[in-house]
Amino acid sequence: MFRNQYDTDVTTWSPAGRLFQVEYAMEAVKQGSAAIGLRSATHIVLATVNKATSELSSHQKKIFKVDDHIGVAIAGLTADGRVLSRYLRNECINHSFVYESPLPISRLVVQLADKAQVCTQRSWKRPYGVGLLVAGLDETGAHLYYNCPSGNYFEYQAFAIGSRSQAAKTYLERRFDNFDKYSREELIKDGLFAIKETLQGEKLTSAICTVAIVGVGEPFHIINQQTIEQVIQSLDIVEDTQVADAAAESASEEPSAAQEPGAAPMELC
Repeated sequence: MFRNQYDTDVTTWSPAGRLFQVEYAMEAVKQGSAAIGLRSATHIVLATVNKATSELSSHQKKIFKVDDHIGVAIAGLTADGRVLSRYLRNECINHSFVYESPLPISRLVVQLADKAQVCTQRSWKRPYGVGLLVAGLDETGAHLYYNCPSGNYFEYQAFAIGSRSQAAKTYLERRFDNFDKYSREELIKDGLFAIKETLQGEKLTSAICTVAIVGVGEPFHIINQQTIEQVIQSLDIVEDTQVADAAAESASEEPSAAQEPGAAPMELC
């Protein structure tokens, strides 16, 4: 059923100045499995949650290589993401053929935003129901952009999209001040920690996540599962050690508090 009489067409404005079809496309991004990006001064990491529709099926690919210096992660309709990643790839190939140099990230992101914006003002088209995290490295440094179905784009130090992404955003907001100084390995660890925040208690394994990286002297590539599993195991060891230390501290503090002489009785008010 239609929400109201103003959402039957992407070119119809509501009295409140809203385009409901565009808002529905943005909602599709929130329904997709989580995708996370974070960058340092020299590297950018993309991480996604692999969600299969059935235990008998494989998961949809959510990270795509565009060029040696650019990659994208998607959340939302994977078919739309696949089409847009192919468009980005073609733009990079054409620019490289004509100018014999890599396409700057900012120019590619603007072209993608313009393509998405056209779909918000043509009655015979629909907005793309996918959000893209575009990671890349060019002459101006490392960049991470988010392209929205509305045609807007934003540059971030770190960002998360998709379902339950707010938990990952909260984690990234607590730590992003130090990202510029991070090494390659520290970025990967924080990316996996952020992915873990979106799982809400589900165990993190290399089978349910994909991690890719691009950086100085390192072309864009997806990190193999064995390496990711080793990093996850090291994270689990650190967490178990922290829990054990916290339990030991609380156990040592309780007797001292109970045996403290001359403690004043608690007042109720």
